Amino acid sequence: MVRTAVALLLVGWVLPMPVGAAEVHVAVAANFTAPMQKLAGMFERQTGHRVAASFGSTGKLATQIQNGAPFEVFLAADDETPAKLERSGHAVSGSRVTYAIGRLVLWSREPGRVNGDGAVLRGSTVDRLAIADPRLAPYGAAAVQTLRALGLYERLQPRLVTGENITQAHQFVATGNAPLGFVALSQVQVDGRIAEGSAWLVPARLHEPIVQQAVLLNPGRDSPAAAAFIGFLRSEPVRAVIRGAGYDTPPE
Repeated sequence: MVRTAVALLLVGWVLPMPVGAAEVHVAVAANFTAPMQKLAGMFERQTGHRVAASFGSTGKLATQIQNGAPFEVFLAADDETPAKLERSGHAVSGSRVTYAIGRLVLWSREPGRVNGDGAVLRGSTVDRLAIADPRLAPYGAAAVQTLRALGLYERLQPRLVTGENITQAHQFVATGNAPLGFVALSQVQVDGRIAEGSAWLVPARLHEPIVQQAVLLNPGRDSPAAAAFIGFLRSEPVRAVIRGAGYDTPPE
């Protein structure tokens, strides 16, 4: 039985999709990886449509879209990039929807390393501080804004370890390559609690809001599956999953 199943996979056999079902290709900001994996299953069960998701930094995904990548929906980590794609003609005008509002945390995998007000940043023990690339990743830009608001950017800038996206920044800390870093709350929260180590939830006043918007891209203009996914993001069960993953959601 096992050998037969493996053989079927190797030759590319898959179970047929329900009649009328399709596959929607979604580009997803790296910070939203875990929630997206859960939402993809929900969407497939509810609609029969399948989700093919690709993850990366918002800036890098936007470049791929501008260069003709066949994504149909884009879940960005900001609102500026989807708006630019609309203006440049790469996305369907008026299709943007805010699906999440991100929260930034300073995190260490060491218990007690980070206290409740981020005072560790002012100490002398920070030799490496991980952030996402602020040129490509909105969470990286928010980290730089936070450091500037605290008056610490000039002192800590030489110690920054920059990941291409927020997933890589998290990996730097999780693997011990950096003792602490700015990551997305959704990456370290499980059931409303920090799953490991210690963290400081950065006050929203220290950086611009991380308003995350989805947009329907031109390749998905006539796709019922893509339109269904945009509508799916507005549903309350989805909003509840997003809040549970460590994000805020906008008022309905």
